[in-house]
Amino acid sequence: MGELRPLGSDLPEAPRALAQALRELFEGLEVSVRRYAARRQWDPGTLSRYLNGTRLPPWKIIRELLADLGEHRGTAVTPEAIELVRELYRAASDASSSQHHAMEVLEEQLADADRRSRRSNVQGDVLGDALLERTNRIHDLEVRLSQLESDWKAERGRADELAAAHPNTSQLLEERDVLQQQVTRLGEELKTTREERAAAEARCQLLELQLEALERPTVLPSVPDAAMPKILIVDDQPDNLLAITAVLGTLDQDLVTVSSGREALKALLDNDEFAVIIMDVQMPDMDGYETAAQIKRRHRNRDVPIIFLTAMGADPVHANQGYLVGGVDYITKPFDPWALRAKVAVFTQIHIERRMTRRALPEASSPH
Repeated sequence: MGELRPLGSDLPEAPRALAQALRELFEGLEVSVRRYAARRQWDPGTLSRYLNGTRLPPWKIIRELLADLGEHRGTAVTPEAIELVRELYRAASDASSSQHHAMEVLEEQLADADRRSRRSNVQGDVLGDALLERTNRIHDLEVRLSQLESDWKAERGRADELAAAHPNTSQLLEERDVLQQQVTRLGEELKTTREERAAAEARCQLLELQLEALERPTVLPSVPDAAMPKILIVDDQPDNLLAITAVLGTLDQDLVTVSSGREALKALLDNDEFAVIIMDVQMPDMDGYETAAQIKRRHRNRDVPIIFLTAMGADPVHANQGYLVGGVDYITKPFDPWALRAKVAVFTQIHIERRMTRRALPEASSPH
């Protein structure tokens, strides 16, 4: 973190020019990235991304850098130099505005998934404590009941006397039965909560990969062109299909477009090399949720990730329904093209890596 890394070869012209100027200003301070970040109480990783051109810094950060450079040199930075940097910043901002909006979208989704995970974790602890308390109570009751039963068996002749001495036996049995019912219910709630937390954690990991894909273009493993996985796009509106194919057309993958859920099911029967499915929700005859549920029932298709793309809005009720039927993501229209590309690129990379791993396993296990 102390030294600046070389600028990436695929960095666009405007962000590259700004990053080069900021690096020259920073080098004038004669201090490491980590030390300067500590001085300003900034995150060193974020500062490094600013200086490498992978993230556009706020103008306030640049202004403080110019002020620190002037203080270090003992003379103020000239207005001409400030204006030059400002022009470079405007150009980089114009070139990067879409990408930054996409990052904001993904970061907001990541924060929401993180909240779900933390909430499920807390709820799981509460349910776990309640479950443990009731389990211990049942154990105590069973010990007492066992003792009573043992007394009855040892001294059958005193059964009436023992029953009179312990009139609350039936109450103990009733309390135990109630507690056992509560244990069953709490156990089911705890299982559901843990499943929700696991799903939220998995979603956090995917969103972090998508953010990395935006900051640094994803490099897919080298495979023959014919072996590249396909993308299935399902939408009943021709304009929507055209817009999505325009966004994803530069990913060098075969885009299969269909206009109904039934056509999507047929396409999956004909080919199982789909890396991801982009699914509209509101469609006649069979909507996106029903189509997704049908796909997940099929053994050969159940692992294909489904991204719901819908104009129904960001209501959590709709999003939760999408996750319940097996969707991995839920995006509202109008969608951000950078965010959609990042998501598709990550799922494509995961698909290729899994396929290469499956092919490598038989080779590793075969005798030599």
